[in-house]
Amino acid sequence: MFIKQLYTGCLSEAAYYIESDGVAAIVDPLRDIDSYVQLARERNAEIKYIFETHFHADFVSGHLDLQKATGAPIVYGPKTETNFPIHLAKDGESFPLGKASIEVLHTPGHTIESTCYLLHDETGKAQAVFTGDTLFVGEVGRPDLSSGNLDKYDLASMLFDSLSQKIATLPDDVIVYPAHGPGSNCGKNLGPGTSSTIGEEKQNNYALQPQTKDEFIKAVLADLPAAPSYFPINAKINKEGYDSLEKILETALTPLSVADLKKWLTNEDNILLDTRSAGEFTKGFVPGSISIGLEGRFAEWAGSLLPFDKPIVLVTDEGQEKESVVRLARVGFSQIHGYLAGGVEAWRNAGEEVDLIIDVEADELAMDLPYDDHLVPVDVRRETEFADGHIRGAVNIPLNELTDPGSMANIEENQNLYVYCGSGYRSVIAASLMKRQGIHNLRNVLGGFNAIRLQQGIEIVKDSSVLN
Repeated sequence: MFIKQLYTGCLSEAAYYIESDGVAAIVDPLRDIDSYVQLARERNAEIKYIFETHFHADFVSGHLDLQKATGAPIVYGPKTETNFPIHLAKDGESFPLGKASIEVLHTPGHTIESTCYLLHDETGKAQAVFTGDTLFVGEVGRPDLSSGNLDKYDLASMLFDSLSQKIATLPDDVIVYPAHGPGSNCGKNLGPGTSSTIGEEKQNNYALQPQTKDEFIKAVLADLPAAPSYFPINAKINKEGYDSLEKILETALTPLSVADLKKWLTNEDNILLDTRSAGEFTKGFVPGSISIGLEGRFAEWAGSLLPFDKPIVLVTDEGQEKESVVRLARVGFSQIHGYLAGGVEAWRNAGEEVDLIIDVEADELAMDLPYDDHLVPVDVRRETEFADGHIRGAVNIPLNELTDPGSMANIEENQNLYVYCGSGYRSVIAASLMKRQGIHNLRNVLGGFNAIRLQQGIEIVKDSSVLN
């Protein structure tokens, strides 16, 4: 028996390849399916099943494209309703996989259709459980995402029953393979690992400790951050279906000349997305571009900040065109109309205007603070990050709020904005959004708060009311 976790760091997402005696199954595939098909080919195996643990909200699954490529059925658990053919599994149903087998465990709670898949080896012994978003390392799936007419209290109650009756009763040595690792928004505070065991989770996971249902519901619903705005969009796409990735790539990989781009930019609704690194973007970019660099949590920020119903054209590093498109498609973007051939250099060489963002080191900020009465630090981190420590007098405008035209309503024209985040990635995205709103008197603080808090002369304060 062979199990391989295929982990995608920028989405904190884990898909799985399971194989026994030349027969393979894929659990929770990403939209770009080549790695699964290639792995099966290399191992001379046939992909016989595509198992989905639930309707994913944080990415578009590859179930439809993988079914088309392999002919394997798409398996969902009980209570699933889709607009495309599936095998609707029963609770307890077993699927033969070579000499092994996979058992369906319906575990509603994260969503109504959430299902775990228990792998039994050739002897029938339970080896591993693929828990989707039901159980993570040190955490459980959030029950506040939409699932029919059920509210978060209904789902949390179901999650308690699922965990106590279906998961905690498994043998302690069963390996836990979740759909997500640290950084995912599908749970509150996922642990650092991407796998565990039932025994380890019963010892360390707050959700599996002895407690009443009411105590569990209170704990699991406490301090839930707002879900990213694109989650309902992705869940709907996964339920209703989508265009193939191949079809999206055909249009998205169209090279556009400088003249083509200039004509395209005359429509203010169109989006010009620059996926180069934050450091390269600040040195020069096509005016009006939005920076979301591939080096960070690119897909999540794209999904949170960009409209899904507006056309997008890309500016990328040479050779990164396809990577940019694939990572956008993973979170449901399909209206990608091409890329600037030759990138920013082509734009510059054509004599067109190039905009830039001034970078400053944290020590420069420390020197400017006491002497510039118009200097306003703008902190674009989340409210809880801001509360845990920020520059005295800083204005907190979380990055995900900057697409709201009213977010900058209290900023005055004579103010000098010094924009910072945690490490410098989000602040460049924020600065590009501010520039699109016509705010140009700004600086980007390199290294963000990580660098700022090490500087003498910058007073750092906390907001205990938020932290408590």
